[in-house]
Amino acid sequence: MVQLYDDVSFIISKIVTHSYSTSFSIAVSFLDHEMRKAIYSIYGFVRFADEIVDTFHEYNKKDLLTEFESSYYKAYKDGISLNPVLHSFQITVKKYNIPDDLIQAFLKSMKADLVKNGSYSKPELEEYIYGSAEAVGLMCLCIFVNGDKNRYEELKHPAMKLGAAFQKVNFLRDIKNDIYDLGRSYFPEIKINTFRKEVKDKIVWDIEADFSDAYQGIKELPRNAKLPVLIAYTYYLKLLKKIERTPAQKIVTTRIRINDISKLLLLVKAYMTVKLRLI
Repeated sequence: MVQLYDDVSFIISKIVTHSYSTSFSIAVSFLDHEMRKAIYSIYGFVRFADEIVDTFHEYNKKDLLTEFESSYYKAYKDGISLNPVLHSFQITVKKYNIPDDLIQAFLKSMKADLVKNGSYSKPELEEYIYGSAEAVGLMCLCIFVNGDKNRYEELKHPAMKLGAAFQKVNFLRDIKNDIYDLGRSYFPEIKINTFRKEVKDKIVWDIEADFSDAYQGIKELPRNAKLPVLIAYTYYLKLLKKIERTPAQKIVTTRIRINDISKLLLLVKAYMTVKLRLI
C-alpha cells in the first residue's frame, strides 16, 4: 500500500505543476513517465517554497518556510511525509542522487526574498539566480542524465546558463509585480522611473548570451530529454524577443505574454526540429 501512497504523492505534484504552469506542463508531458514524475516532484517542491515567499502575505512567511525546510529534511530522513509534495520530492532526490547543496542553495535564495527590500547588487543577484534558477536546472539535469555523474559534469555549465536565462526573462516580465507589490528590484540598474531602452538592451544582450551557451548543452542532452527542454528554450527565447521589441516604460506597467496560438506554433517548431534531427 506504500506504493499507492507514492503514486498519489506524485499525482499531487503533477496537479500542482498543471495548476501553476500550463506552458511548463506541456513541455514536461513529452518526457517519459519516470522522468515526468521526477520533474513534477521538483516543480512541486520549488513552487510551494516560492508561494510561501511571494504569496502568503497574511501569514508568518519566515515560520512557514522554516517549517517547510525542516519537514523536507524529516521526510528525507524518515523516507516518508504526509505532505505529498515533500514525499514525492524526497523519493526523487534519493533516486537520482540530487546533491543537497543544490537544495540548500535554492532555499537560501527563497530566504533572501523574505528579508530583501530594494535592489540587489550584482554579486547578490548572481548568488540569488544560482539558488533560485541554476540550482533548480541542475536538479532537473540529474533526472535527464539519470544520475550519470560524467554526463552531469559535461552539461552542468549550459544547464546553469539555461536556468539563468529563464530566471532573468521572468525578472524582466515581472518588473511591475516585483517592484510595486513586493518591493524588490532584482536588476540593480533598473529604477522604476528611469528604466530606459539602453538599460533594457544591455540586460537583453546578457540574456541572449546565456541562451547561446545553453543551446550548446541542449544539443548534447539525451534524446529522450531534448524535446521538452527545447520547447521551454524556444518559448522563453520568444518571450525575450517580445520584451526586446517592447518599450522599456511599457515593461514596467504590463506583464508581457505569449498568446496560445504562438505557443502552439513554437511547440510544433521544436517538435519538428527534434523529429528531423536538426539539433
